[in-house]
Amino acid sequence: MDQSNHTFVSEFLLLGFSGYPKTEIIYFVLVLVMYLVILIGNGVLIVACILDSRLHTPMYFFLGNLSLLNICYTTSSVPSTLVSLISKKRNISFSGCTVQMFFGFAMGSTECLLLGMMAFDRYVAICNPLRYPIIMSREVYVVMASVSWLCGGTNSVVQTSLAMRLPFCGNNIINHFTCEVLAVLKLACADIFLNVITMMISNMAFLVLPLLVIFFSYMFILFTILRMNTATGRRKAFSTCSAHLTVVIIFYGTIFSMYAKPKSQDPTGEEKFQTADKLISLFYGVVTPMLNPIIYSLRNNDVKAAIKYILKQKLFLRKILAIRIFYHSSLFVERSFNYFTLL
Repeated sequence: MDQSNHTFVSEFLLLGFSGYPKTEIIYFVLVLVMYLVILIGNGVLIVACILDSRLHTPMYFFLGNLSLLNICYTTSSVPSTLVSLISKKRNISFSGCTVQMFFGFAMGSTECLLLGMMAFDRYVAICNPLRYPIIMSREVYVVMASVSWLCGGTNSVVQTSLAMRLPFCGNNIINHFTCEVLAVLKLACADIFLNVITMMISNMAFLVLPLLVIFFSYMFILFTILRMNTATGRRKAFSTCSAHLTVVIIFYGTIFSMYAKPKSQDPTGEEKFQTADKLISLFYGVVTPMLNPIIYSLRNNDVKAAIKYILKQKLFLRKILAIRIFYHSSLFVERSFNYFTLL
């Protein structure tokens, strides 16, 4: 197609579940409730990891980063999804779509690396417990988390810039909830071979490699646990990994269905399982971040103890504040009474 025929697209139209108008209010309520749970659950985990000194360890440092990532990822997409569901306002500006795509890809890439880092941390803690404080020192795990964020952001800059430089020829209807990169690529009226190649390289670096690290880490962990003499030791060792392993299974189970095999454009015009793909995307984007703090809270006694401690501290502070307010109010009433009595 000649370059002169290209039409500049100033905004995109997100279809979402517009084909099912009767169910949109149901989805709005469900997504809103899950988003509030995400903010509260992950926020509490972050506060617990910061305030409780017992959680100042590499594992909980990574967990705090994962919670922050969940909040950033959902906040970049869920509010616009809620607006489109309740107000039928489905358009998003070109720049807004670019920002949304960047954060979605950056957070997803970073989470893959963080889960790999957490698996390596568990491997060192269980298989080399005596050397754990040396190998996983504060400087090391801070650098590991920083590299995860930096690499995820860099990967997102590359993928987003390659996608949004494409001509769209006036076709601006995205059959998705958000400006997801694969859905946007379907609108391009130019060759997207470079995008597909870079996507495959990205999948290898941010999906396959961390998954290999996780796989081999847990293989060594399993061999170490099986060699333990006591059932109590085996149970304790496995309990420290069960929450992370559960999150990995949920995360990779959903993300592989979307990104493991990039698709360029459907020659038949419409994909066979569009609704199923949207539901999978919704599960990955909302349900998984909601489940993460729940899983780590239910399966980890240290986290539960820290949350209970923080809640008790807040309750104590509220009581102190209430007593002070009551005291000063009583003092004010007494002085006012004495003043009017003298009059």
